[in-house]
Amino acid sequence: MEQKTYYFVGIKGTGMASLARILHDKGHQVLGSDIEKETFTQAPLLAAGIKILPFDPANLKPGMIVIQGNAFDDDHPEIKRAHELGLEILSYPEAVENEVKNHTSIGIAGAHGKTSTTALLSHVLAAVEPTSYLIGDGVGKGNADARFFVFEADEYRDHFLAYHPDYAIMTNVDFDHPDYFNDLADVRDSFETYGKQVQRAIFAWGDDPSLRNLNVDVPVYYYGTNPDDDFRAENIQRTPEGSTYDAYFRDQKLGTFTIHLYGEHSVLNSLAVLAVAYMEHMDMDKIRQELGNFSGVKRRFSETDIADTTIIDDYAHHPSEIKATIDAARQKYPDRQVIAVFQPHTYSRLAAYIDGFAESLSRADKTFVTPIFGSIRENAGNISSADLEKRIDGSEGIDMDTVDKLLQYHNAVVVFMGAGDVEKYEEKYKELLK
Repeated sequence: MEQKTYYFVGIKGTGMASLARILHDKGHQVLGSDIEKETFTQAPLLAAGIKILPFDPANLKPGMIVIQGNAFDDDHPEIKRAHELGLEILSYPEAVENEVKNHTSIGIAGAHGKTSTTALLSHVLAAVEPTSYLIGDGVGKGNADARFFVFEADEYRDHFLAYHPDYAIMTNVDFDHPDYFNDLADVRDSFETYGKQVQRAIFAWGDDPSLRNLNVDVPVYYYGTNPDDDFRAENIQRTPEGSTYDAYFRDQKLGTFTIHLYGEHSVLNSLAVLAVAYMEHMDMDKIRQELGNFSGVKRRFSETDIADTTIIDDYAHHPSEIKATIDAARQKYPDRQVIAVFQPHTYSRLAAYIDGFAESLSRADKTFVTPIFGSIRENAGNISSADLEKRIDGSEGIDMDTVDKLLQYHNAVVVFMGAGDVEKYEEKYKELLK
């Protein structure tokens, strides 16, 4: 294979970092630029020997292939320099599509659950067949001999419309990203357009009305817990150790499977993985073993125990995700109080979903709401965290100066949720506990 040099503009972005690691693993020379502030994607890149430079047009050299991060437009000084040098420039989605075209590819899309499902499918397939994968939390792995390429297909700003995978998993359609989509129908139309680009088959959650009516050109197999689903989970047993169920494809029993994951959504995610493996004629005994070995994803129900308290860190920032996370905590810890600490993410998102947030957070025994993690792209408008607190019985505000409010709870499960910098509250709480 010919070795190429790839230069990433914005290499610390979660998808960009994943793709950089894939191309590096395949033997290419990879380097890139970004802001100097440290991010969680940085250490793995440096550990792999991938150089990260400050932005500087002088970094660009003849012969490089430039990958342009989604956050950077053509006015960026490095992109301008790349054009001056006549370098090949690929957008991030175009670069991912190059991987999609060269493998049996599975693109996972959905308003919620795509990172967890991508990680689970990557884990299972990679243990059985050579597999490259790109997970939207900065994790990527390349295999020069890969049969499969598993990747997260993000609907935000219609990025997934660059892709033409063999298979697609669609976990759900929900009105998310109110800064881009107009309404649920708008989101659904994008998913249908993506579906028309799929080459072989789609696996979709059967309980989602938007997915039940897809007008596409390939077979759609539905997965879920209802008799009319093609891939079904029956006799589900949810315990503090995980979930066990019997899996069927129509009238054929595929076996009994156990996952050490929590919440109904985890059963559904694993069914989607089984569906792909079945269609690719993979050994179900091997698949069963690997499903049982999977332990989870960073910032998706990540647990730490300090003293008598269990702390859960989760990326949940939409009402459906919050509901699923609290449901998972109840399954694993049925006899303990569940305390939610939620950081609203952007003013527009809080305004769009405030009633849904209130309904989902009310499932906790006690809810604390932090100040909004505001975006520099928007103004505050007429909404605040206090508006959410008013809708949740017994909830309270919390900030960096009042994290000690959490110390009154013992033998509890404290769940920190949000997509901003909610970890700073979590770290302060851990220090206080210690």
